[in-house]
Amino acid sequence: MRYHVLSKAVKAARGNRREVVTKILDAVNHTLSAAGIQAEVYGREKTLYGIYKKMRAKHLSFSQVLDVYGFRVVVDSFPNCYVALGTLHSLYKPMPGKFKDYIAIRKLNGYQSLHTTLIGPYGTPVEFQIRTQEMHRTAESGVAAHWLYKNGEANMSDMQQRTHAWLQSLLDIQQQTGDSAEFLEHVKVDLFPDSVYVFTPKSKIIALPRGATPIDFAYAIHTGIGDHTVSVNINGDAAQLRTELRNGDIVEIVTDPNSRPNPTWLSFVRTGKARSAIRHHLRTINLPESIRLGQQLLAQALKAINVQPELPAPIMERLLNESSAKSEEELYADIGIGKRMAALVARHIFGLLGGESASAPVEHTSPKELDPVTIYGSEGLSVQMAPCCLPIPGDHIVGQLRRDQGLQVHTGDCAVAKRLKQKEPERWIAVKWGTEINRRFDSRIRLIINNEKGILARVAAEIGESDGNITFVGMDEDREHVLHQLRFTIQVKDRVHLAALIRNVRKVAGVNRVTRERA
Repeated sequence: MRYHVLSKAVKAARGNRREVVTKILDAVNHTLSAAGIQAEVYGREKTLYGIYKKMRAKHLSFSQVLDVYGFRVVVDSFPNCYVALGTLHSLYKPMPGKFKDYIAIRKLNGYQSLHTTLIGPYGTPVEFQIRTQEMHRTAESGVAAHWLYKNGEANMSDMQQRTHAWLQSLLDIQQQTGDSAEFLEHVKVDLFPDSVYVFTPKSKIIALPRGATPIDFAYAIHTGIGDHTVSVNINGDAAQLRTELRNGDIVEIVTDPNSRPNPTWLSFVRTGKARSAIRHHLRTINLPESIRLGQQLLAQALKAINVQPELPAPIMERLLNESSAKSEEELYADIGIGKRMAALVARHIFGLLGGESASAPVEHTSPKELDPVTIYGSEGLSVQMAPCCLPIPGDHIVGQLRRDQGLQVHTGDCAVAKRLKQKEPERWIAVKWGTEINRRFDSRIRLIINNEKGILARVAAEIGESDGNITFVGMDEDREHVLHQLRFTIQVKDRVHLAALIRNVRKVAGVNRVTRERA
């Protein structure tokens, strides 16, 4: 049915004229020849199945598929690409907004061409790609093909440098990655990116995948810059590190030698290079913390099935061999960062000790029945407070073991946690707050206020008087410009401290409502 519908639509678009491709080829060859441009011109009509796949993949209607007819013009020199473009625009009228210059700003994978869509004979949209022979080899065979075609006259240094940089980034990812599956996960993101082009403060162009953030930008420049990133300015204004970059943005990264990668970056970075570098850093720098957490989790899982945590040397040796871990420290670290599940390792040990088989279900390995892991807030990057709900002491909490990111703590009523728990219930463990906590925790509050002079200063002063530390302020106004919403991220000791602070802020003149904000 779809075949017949599309077939009918294509026939209607070309007016049942099968000579469209031939007619356009003849006209383009004649026009380019008259302009003195040597070119090879290839044309094709997109197959019905090709049209169908594009409509499905990009959610387009038939009228939005503008490359039913596609032509490639391969010229002899770089300047003639633009001369040929102007010649074609004089032959057929261009469609507004359908011109892309991938020569001046090449794609991330080295691809270069001019793309333009023209209104051809019978009112049919026709796409043209204009490129040189060198660009054509890159498009057809990839960046590495230039070594195959290198000759003494051609200057390939720029492309070879770009190719070397691309291959070097693959080597960096491979060296920082623990296994082949993880390597593939990192690399596949970069293979076919829908690129966005941004600039350094010195006007160097950086190509990144669509949806990339300043963290991806920093790692694209250098791993050392990414590791020490603390903030970013986009087009001269301060912005959040999770901001999605847009074409033409000027990005300035602010670094600090004492800063280190944050595990939460993994939730919004897009490039394989950034993701692998962050995970490599977390695995190496936070190794002692991950080992301690892994030991604690495994000991609790073993106690839950009535197995003593102190394992005989032969059992530990067999466990390491069968789990492909190089040492006890690596095994504990893998558990601590969420790469291995403590309950499953405990079940394996139970089988090695002569109990049930390692694959058989063990009644007491449910995470809900394990002793809770105690959270003090001083564990470092191996334990993080979830940014969606920002738990604080006094909240009921649950813990999620995230792969290569350690333990993330959510509030018990967090909507995000409930959704994640349905997908991977085996990754959730019981956690509880420790009794001696001597640090502060981030929390978000939202205020509905009157739009009047001095209100922000009064609220900020009251937060300070209530022993709260402000780390972020945001404001939204309503359509009538009567009420405003103020959003604060503040640091407090615990739930009692937060409740007292909210009560005090409610008394400020001009404040109508104060609530704790959660995702």
